[in-house]
Amino acid sequence: MFMPTKTTLTAADIIPMDAFVAVRQEKRAAIVALKKHRRLSLGPHATFYFENYDTMWWQIQEMLYIEKGGEEQMADELAAYAPLVPKGAELVATFMLEIDEPVRRARVLGSLGGIDSHLYLEIDGVKAYAVPEDDAERNRADGKTSSVHFLRFPLTPALITAFRKPEARVLVGCDHANYGHLAVVPETTRQALAQDFA
Repeated sequence: MFMPTKTTLTAADIIPMDAFVAVRQEKRAAIVALKKHRRLSLGPHATFYFENYDTMWWQIQEMLYIEKGGEEQMADELAAYAPLVPKGAELVATFMLEIDEPVRRARVLGSLGGIDSHLYLEIDGVKAYAVPEDDAERNRADGKTSSVHFLRFPLTPALITAFRKPEARVLVGCDHANYGHLAVVPETTRQALAQDFA
């Protein structure tokens, strides 16, 4: 049996700053523990950070805490991050290409145009490709891609059922010509992500 998960994040969910300050350290520890099982590396440069209500709530609260922009900032943060809360029949991820060295980063990103359309989940042998968020142009005509992408993995009811099965075989992969990699989703991560389905 799965507990209902929150699929929307609104201004009513954001707590006043004085209340947030009082619980910030406790919430930070909980989020660190939560994110531990929602992070997955793919190849030498790529990482999926699977988002949910809690990770996006924390992101907004922290941005408000750091920047102290009040109501006006809250509207902007909600517009940016609330859409990244999974809606019940999908997984949502921030996909990052993380390369510290600037010259190498430019070279690698310059060879990975369109990578966001080559990312997939494979569940019991069936591939479900990512649908990139269209909030910004992340791939240039010269073949360069952004280091950050926001992705949705819409799943059919059958794939959700398969994903939820204990010890289900779930993989993440990329079939881009310049970044062909595959990684097994650990059981602890599969269990954590299974909670994202309504």
